[in-house]
Amino acid sequence: MEPQRQTPRALHDEHRATLALYGRLEQALATRDRDAVAKLAPAMVRHLSEEIGRHLDFEEAELFPRLADAGEGDIAALLADEHAAIREVAAEALPLFETVRQGADPFAQTRMRMVALELVERQIAHIQKESMALLPMLDELLDDETDRELAFAYSAA
Repeated sequence: MEPQRQTPRALHDEHRATLALYGRLEQALATRDRDAVAKLAPAMVRHLSEEIGRHLDFEEAELFPRLADAGEGDIAALLADEHAAIREVAAEALPLFETVRQGADPFAQTRMRMVALELVERQIAHIQKESMALLPMLDELLDDETDRELAFAYSAA
């Protein structure tokens, strides 16, 4: 289902872009395509160093408290726990992708494939939960004015 409000739509669009990136990464890792992993390394470095934190921080600061206030604290807590796990694996993956971006063989790093696949798995499962639970809740929870304010804040972050 396509979100109706601006804020969940922006998150949904970002989720789709993330899934596309991770799909290409997973394919490159599965086929052990060094060149494909190397070509993805700059996008992964940017994603891991900038996009993940921005996205997760926004949800935690702006959306999860609203969910809790609306009686949906359990889902907010579950998603926040997943955020912590994603941050942990992203912190481990970032320097690995940075060395690949600088020209290292992606498969010369013994943990590269394992960490990257764990990141893919965690992110895909998390995005699926958010798509099925968080985004529909936001469509119901947010009024027009709050949605505009949040969408603006997110685009400016």
